[in-house]
Amino acid sequence: MALCSSVIVFLMFSSLCLATAQFDGVFQPYWAPDHFSFEGDTVNMKLDNFSGAGFSSKSKYMFGRVNMQIKLVEGDSAGTVTAFYMSSEGPKHHEFDFEFLGNTTGEPYVVQTNVYVNGVGNREQRLNLWFDPTKDFHSYSILWNQRQVVFLVDDTPIRVHTNLEHKGIPYPKDQAMGVYSSIWNADDWATQGGRVKTDWSHAPFVASYRGFEINGCECSVANSDADNAKRCANVGGWWDHPMLSELNVHQSHQLIWVRANHMIYDYCSDTDRFPSVPMECEHHRH
Repeated sequence: MALCSSVIVFLMFSSLCLATAQFDGVFQPYWAPDHFSFEGDTVNMKLDNFSGAGFSSKSKYMFGRVNMQIKLVEGDSAGTVTAFYMSSEGPKHHEFDFEFLGNTTGEPYVVQTNVYVNGVGNREQRLNLWFDPTKDFHSYSILWNQRQVVFLVDDTPIRVHTNLEHKGIPYPKDQAMGVYSSIWNADDWATQGGRVKTDWSHAPFVASYRGFEINGCECSVANSDADNAKRCANVGGWWDHPMLSELNVHQSHQLIWVRANHMIYDYCSDTDRFPSVPMECEHHRH
């Protein structure tokens, strides 16, 4: 494609052969392709003591919504990280992260989100999920438009990053992003600050995926970021509907509930790391 266009990509796998063909048509393994397997409409990706694994979208997007249904590693997953994220490239890249931090059997999974703007992250928030994410598939989504970035779990918002450019705070809206997922060993920090290490006797550690959905402004690598940004900002995509410029009342109440009952860490409240409150924390309503 010469220009960005509004596209909807729904991957509904109905057989082993079709799953492979459709997955390969939109995504590609960028790490350890021999660590992938396909079962009907499910794509499995494993971590063992030889390697982790990862895949990426073949196209990049600017604005829209990305969703994956994921069933996380069962049992003792301490030390492992399964990630689902969007990212651009380069030292000044933008990035929106879901990172699922494994734990010992019986302890809750921790979900860490982060936002990078112009190469700067350090905006971690962590929460415990209100369900067991290893027993069934659950939906994890990122909604991105010119006004906000929303992280959702089963359509419940768990985090909002608002455009505060009018306050002089940079906002990620000028770089196309790829869609990625990976699983790897991070036992130096992932579980209880690195105190609990990966038990390789439980390997392989398998994360399962299905229901991939990308509904956004697809961008050609032949175009500059500036051209892509101009096109996607003016294409009249559904993501720029006024109703999506902020959470509705019900969503706001959901977010308040999540923060009150399940959030265990917020960088905005970490005065040891940030003696001066980060600027965006002073202005964000959530």
